[in-house]
Amino acid sequence: MGDHYGTLGVRPDATKAEVKAAFRRRALRDHPDRHAQSGDAGARAEAARRFRQASDAYHVLSDDQRRAEYDLRLRSSSYVRTSSSTWASSSCSHGYGYGHRESSWRRPPPGGGGASVGYDWGLLLKAMTRRRFLLNLGFSSVLLSGAAFLDGSILELWNMNNSGKSFEEAMESIEKVKGGKGNR
Repeated sequence: MGDHYGTLGVRPDATKAEVKAAFRRRALRDHPDRHAQSGDAGARAEAARRFRQASDAYHVLSDDQRRAEYDLRLRSSSYVRTSSSTWASSSCSHGYGYGHRESSWRRPPPGGGGASVGYDWGLLLKAMTRRRFLLNLGFSSVLLSGAAFLDGSILELWNMNNSGKSFEEAMESIEKVKGGKGNR
């Protein structure tokens, strides 16, 4: 995935109408049907590639949410730029693709190598503030608090009914009683 603004030839503050007009110009110029009669297979492939890039750029820049996320990632200096026209992505080669699922971006590994991947704290915070996550967190907190309360309550009941005895001492006295009944 390259620079979507550069792909369409618009400024980062371009309106949706300007993005749409730029995409239409690129689509008319690079649409694969326009080059279908070309004898040069390389030219057809290059036109198809440019059309896919323009489609990907329009797909991202025409939607407010995807555009905001793209702009945030574009401004972040911690993401890997693998070449002059592509960004590294963890699951597909073109990040936000037309007709493809959105993917997450990865940070460079610490120390410049290795297999470990850093965290995108912005995306982590976004996931943690979603309603579903907060509901699950609240539910698990209630369960954990209930378990702690029951554990304390059971211990208090034991101490009330068996004053001065530990669990082991109570089990020994039960064994003695059982052993005494067996000898009769």
